[in-house]
Amino acid sequence: MAESMAKSKATPVNITILGKEFQVASPEDEHQTLLQAANFLDQRMREIRSSGKVLGLERIAVMAALNISYELLNSPTPSSEEASEVEQRIQLMQTKIDDALKESEQIGLTDNP
Repeated sequence: MAESMAKSKATPVNITILGKEFQVASPEDEHQTLLQAANFLDQRMREIRSSGKVLGLERIAVMAALNISYELLNSPTPSSEEASEVEQRIQLMQTKIDDALKESEQIGLTDNP
């Protein structure tokens, strides 16, 4: 993953999650995968929100992340190479989520408990 990022210049791509648009820098050759990931996350967050058990955008995002992480950890064990790539992707997604949350806090989109 790090190699592909070095080879391909990161350009902005707009993603929408729960009706909110975020601009995320990503290598052009990974835009489609990022959009698929955003769609998947949006679906999971909508499911959690519609359950009515979790309120607040930030809490919904954390629950979705925990559910997805749990599923990843309980899926069949990948090879060490696959695990390394998954770990790198998770770290990249975590950075992007952190950046998006910081940005949304700055413009007042997140809930304050």
